[in-house]
Amino acid sequence: MPENELKNIALLIDADNASHAGIDPVLTVLAELGQVNIRRAYGNWAKPALANWNKITHRYGLQPMQQFDLTKGKNATDIAMTIDAIDLLYAGKVDGFGIMSSDSDFTPLVTRLRQDGLIVYGFGSDKAPQPFKTACTRFIDVDQLIRTSQSDDSKGTADKEAIDKELIDLLGAAWKASSRDDDGFARLHEVGQIAGNRSSFDVRNYGFKRLSDLMRAASDHFLMERRADKQLYVKRLR
Repeated sequence: MPENELKNIALLIDADNASHAGIDPVLTVLAELGQVNIRRAYGNWAKPALANWNKITHRYGLQPMQQFDLTKGKNATDIAMTIDAIDLLYAGKVDGFGIMSSDSDFTPLVTRLRQDGLIVYGFGSDKAPQPFKTACTRFIDVDQLIRTSQSDDSKGTADKEAIDKELIDLLGAAWKASSRDDDGFARLHEVGQIAGNRSSFDVRNYGFKRLSDLMRAASDHFLMERRADKQLYVKRLR
């Protein structure tokens, strides 16, 4: 595929386990990957709980996929989403997926899609099971994503409080694994790429819009500078 050709992205939504309030920021994130041409929301649309989703289907171009509750306690939505995802995979016309859910049942599906080299972004709550988070190329906390998209201040006090030792260690390990110059500086872009290999890491999960914002908030641990090549470089201080 030519580099200048827009990639085709499919967004599959488990409406029973996803917040309708997150659809706009989720589509914004997926725009990083390509054009979201396939947008399907699955659930039993006769349920009052899906009324909010029903109100926005036309506004966001979502295709409602009706799934009746055939057996009490069993969710036909998961199976329908999985079948459709595999059909799209074998049709060979999709380059990446967004799975909007917090259900661990989608972990095998995500693993299978990634085995074929497809990018899979997961969007769910912070309480989503860790195996599902880890299986995704990126997993993004939708609640935090909503808060970040509504705020113009991406470097607030609350965000700084989210920078804990685990995050500092992750970024430090990524910096250490990056190519560094004689002064110990590494390209911020490379540090971000290496840290991003850990699927649960995305700066938006910590309330920041850019990695550079996060690094500035962590200035006690990292020194960042912009050089003549207009790229940002970072060095760990302690």
